[in-house]
Amino acid sequence: MHRADFDRILTAMMEAHPGVSDLLFTVGRPFQVESYGELKQVDIHPEVHRLTPIQTETLALNIIGDDRRLIKELIMMGSCDCSYALNERFRFRVNIFKQRGNFAIVMRKPQAEVPSLNGLGLPPIFEDISKEKNGIVLVTGATGCGKTTTLAALLNEINENQAVHVVTLEDPIEFVHRHKNSTFSQRELGSDFDDYPSGLRAALRQAPKVILVGEMRDRDTVEIALTAAETGHLVLSTIHTIDAGQTINRIIGLFEQNEEKQLRLRLADTIRYVVSQRLAPKRGGGRLMLTEVMGSNLRVREAIAFGETEHRTFYEIIESNATFGWHTFDQSIARGYEAELLTEETANLYATRKGKVTRALDNSKKRRGLEQNSSGNLRLDKLAAGGANGPASGSLKIDD
Repeated sequence: MHRADFDRILTAMMEAHPGVSDLLFTVGRPFQVESYGELKQVDIHPEVHRLTPIQTETLALNIIGDDRRLIKELIMMGSCDCSYALNERFRFRVNIFKQRGNFAIVMRKPQAEVPSLNGLGLPPIFEDISKEKNGIVLVTGATGCGKTTTLAALLNEINENQAVHVVTLEDPIEFVHRHKNSTFSQRELGSDFDDYPSGLRAALRQAPKVILVGEMRDRDTVEIALTAAETGHLVLSTIHTIDAGQTINRIIGLFEQNEEKQLRLRLADTIRYVVSQRLAPKRGGGRLMLTEVMGSNLRVREAIAFGETEHRTFYEIIESNATFGWHTFDQSIARGYEAELLTEETANLYATRKGKVTRALDNSKKRRGLEQNSSGNLRLDKLAAGGANGPASGSLKIDD
């Protein structure tokens, strides 16, 4: 298969359905795309009802080309990550892996343009996050929840408003940032550096003010990121965790037990924000991003340094600091329901503490009922007064 044929297939898949985020190639299945979170079949001429092992292998080799590093990773580790550009229209993040002895491919499509905070509809507190000068900012969540997109928007905000040097370490590069007020040095794993620890060590000698680390994957990466944050850099990164509490525990779990006390103190001093994300089905179609945001204050630092207790949990700390823009997933869900963006079923399904969400939904229903009742009473008052045409004719007869 020639590259032109492969690009034609990708183009047809991208145009087959609205809201395409992923392209899937699996033996025994047709060409598929994920559209608004749901897998859908794509019909391409000539028709392929079920991909064969030879076909998926051919597609994989078209993507890998003659990159020896990727071939070695695929053989030795069973999977490899890379990027693929389609006629300068789309840039995909690609994972090629073995399953049941056959090749499979997932290609994720980020947005074509670098997103902005306003364009994503993120809460105002994200502007405060972009103004941090040092420490660690973590964006967490499951695969595909938009962590990379949020980080790109934060970097774009920095690019618009600050004259600093930004070094990014990515696997692979998804959003290409143009130089605006900031200067960007974007490095890709494999082609520009061997691994995150070595890339991060080198970044400290490249005079950055902001460092983006694609993912906190291992102990060495976390250790160097902490050092970078302690020496005055702002470090942005991601972790595959679902909330603030699990994020702290995941980091601590990478270290030995005898290192826990010192590590907790270092984290307490360097963590600035933990942002967690989830995507929920939106009323009327599409998906809505739900967020949880925890900043740093004395109570947060105590919870990190000494651990959570029955009377000191990250959830309650976040909930009690809503005036500063912090919020839990449940508060984000309640706002989505209030704005009629989420159904009651979805709100309850994605709730962290269902009792709190249920009470919030009940209060929202009561407010809506009062508003409807109030508008109904207003109409009755107008009718009793004769509406806009003066007193009612019945009252005139009585007065006569």
